Amino acid sequence: MTNLSSTTGRDANAAGSGGLRNNAVFKDLFVNPWTYVTGAVILALLNIALIASTGKGWGVTTAFAYWAGWIWNGVGGDAHNWAYFTEVAKAFNGEGFNFLTDPASIMNLGIIAGAFLSVLLASQARFKGLKSGKQAVAAILGGLLMGFGARLAFGCNIGALFTALPSLSGQGWVFIVFIFLGAAVGSRLLVKYFI
Repeated sequence: MTNLSSTTGRDANAAGSGGLRNNAVFKDLFVNPWTYVTGAVILALLNIALIASTGKGWGVTTAFAYWAGWIWNGVGGDAHNWAYFTEVAKAFNGEGFNFLTDPASIMNLGIIAGAFLSVLLASQARFKGLKSGKQAVAAILGGLLMGFGARLAFGCNIGALFTALPSLSGQGWVFIVFIFLGAAVGSRLLVKYFI
């Protein structure tokens, strides 16, 4: 009798989880890709809510610069005198400014957690190994160049493009031209040397 009830319980759990995965609303929200219009409207509404609540547009990479500074301070360095933090991102040196008081850092954690949750809900989570050492070099070099470029441009494609264009900032239009040029050159180098 015990085996029968435990088997029945497993079958009920399997049917219940399969039922959720087969639910049309669940599939539309978490499994199937959204349309571009749906994504654009949701991003626009979230950006409006962000500006209304924090007074700032969406940005990602400045928080990563803060993280690097906090890590450097944590291992005994002093990032407070770095030119970037004294001339550009002066909030870093503000009274009581830390990871928990920086809205962008909290948003970045939310982006990371949300991306992880979305692939889990869509059953798309997979760990893939690197194919070669060249692929590792390309990934590291690409990440470093993107981070360096984001600091030179005072923003990544989120802050310097997504937030700048709706604000009618000229910087956004210049950024979009050069991001396409950079992507064309970068993809040719990637194919020629790393793939």
